Amino acid sequence: MKIYTIFFILLHTSLLASFDGRIIDTITKEPIFKAKISDSSSTVYSDKNGFFSINSEEDNYSIKAYGYRPFSFSKNLSYPTMEIEPIKIKALYLNFWGARITSKTFKRIIDICDETEINSVVIDIKSVYGHTVYKTSFEKANSYGAWYQRTIKDIEEFMNILKEKNIYTIARIATFKDDLQALNNPEYAIRDSNGSIWRNHDNIAWVDPYNKKSHIYAMEIAKDAAKVGFDEINFDFIRFPARRGLVYSKEDTQENRVQAISDFLEFSQNELRQYGVFTSVNTYGNICWTKDDTGIGQTVVDLAKHADYLSPMLYPSGFASGFFGLENPSEHPHVVIYSSINQIIDIIEPKRIRPWLQHFKDYTSSAVFYRQKEIKEQIRATDEHNTSGWMMWSPSSRYISNYFQKNIKADKNLTLFP
Repeated sequence: MKIYTIFFILLHTSLLASFDGRIIDTITKEPIFKAKISDSSSTVYSDKNGFFSINSEEDNYSIKAYGYRPFSFSKNLSYPTMEIEPIKIKALYLNFWGARITSKTFKRIIDICDETEINSVVIDIKSVYGHTVYKTSFEKANSYGAWYQRTIKDIEEFMNILKEKNIYTIARIATFKDDLQALNNPEYAIRDSNGSIWRNHDNIAWVDPYNKKSHIYAMEIAKDAAKVGFDEINFDFIRFPARRGLVYSKEDTQENRVQAISDFLEFSQNELRQYGVFTSVNTYGNICWTKDDTGIGQTVVDLAKHADYLSPMLYPSGFASGFFGLENPSEHPHVVIYSSINQIIDIIEPKRIRPWLQHFKDYTSSAVFYRQKEIKEQIRATDEHNTSGWMMWSPSSRYISNYFQKNIKADKNLTLFP
């Protein structure tokens, strides 16, 4: 029996077709080293000359290289040379309610993409309330009514508008902070010490990151976003609540927490491989300054093992007085961004770092208005570290286009669009 099994494996392996190719930069024509070439179940890497060889009986493949757009192709040439396009992400956040073809917010962001250096948009696909911005193919979520408040009626039309503009699309998914999922699955909702479903300060329930069912739930929505054409899946709230004394299905230790988040990300890489999408992970800004998981299961070292990009929320307003030796860090946006990134570049290379930046009024006692100067200073810090770009956060998704044009003199009298 054992001999027959070995013979079958050898025969199957010999039947797999070896497909060879080369990957180069569209602009420089230089070879790309360590690009990931994948079919649905395996991944190989290009060598220093851009060459790769993959044994597979599949027809469709994807290429991912940090700092480039994702690329898909079919196996129909013997020694193809494939050119992939470099991109430095300059993204604006588009919130759930603004993601509607007829909304002024959406139209304004499209105009900003046309008129400025903005080339990417981050769109809420699943909110912390558990609502999906369009009706996905995930029947369990649909049965809970996740799509009832959808703003995008026709996702294909919506995506076509973005793709026609060559806008890089990022699907933001609230992972474990999910009120709807928790209420419909109380057996794996996080509970407080008295056994009740726990709710955080904004009255939203969470699901247990230790429970694999919560992993599968988020992943089904992520896969659907990949299928409809998003270039990247951005996992937010991919952590434990920053609260002690809660009840989980496992002992709440740092080792267990970090392993749970790592398990989810490893699962995501396997499940999303066939779609060729990138993954990014949102974190608190203080992750750059701590060695432990701060009680939430995230460390730079462990996240870097599985996620393509790390996106710390480096809002200067989020750092307390005294940080960086400054009384009011929010008044020194360049120092905050530059110093924070500098803390982690020995752990994860800059081309895999893409921070969230602040495009909202400072909420500390300093109450600084973030206008063009503050925006430019944050961006300058990312440029000096040569990160993969940045993502701009405005809760209302209201932005001033002049802030993103090169060599434009600051104008403090500019107002937000209505």
